[in-house]
Amino acid sequence: MKKIIKTSAAPAAIGPYSQAVKTANFLFTAGQIAISPESGEMIQGGITEQTKQVLDNLSAIIEEAGATLTQVIRTTVYLTNPDDFTPMNDVYATYFRSEPPARVTVFVSALPRNALVEIDAIVEL
Repeated sequence: MKKIIKTSAAPAAIGPYSQAVKTANFLFTAGQIAISPESGEMIQGGITEQTKQVLDNLSAIIEEAGATLTQVIRTTVYLTNPDDFTPMNDVYATYFRSEPPARVTVFVSALPRNALVEIDAIVEL
């Protein structure tokens, strides 16, 4: 049976979807962009600041489901600029210091609200 996960510590969904869906053994998060949960607006700054906000948002959702980033088994990273890969990766590495999850990185032409990065996660519970 699925359970919808929702927390005010991450931005509310900006469409007809849930922040995350929890099943017996897994949590599937929606893609997160660099929206501040406090203001509901995109944060100021470049790829470094946006990646940090995205991962903070993901962490808040995962924690609401009773898990931590150490339980993430796979992420998908969407970037609009190939030149942003290295700075995104540098920030990403600070959140997944040991035994990082499997990851797919995809370059796309655009993201919602002109975000530079979007990340989703699958978590083993």
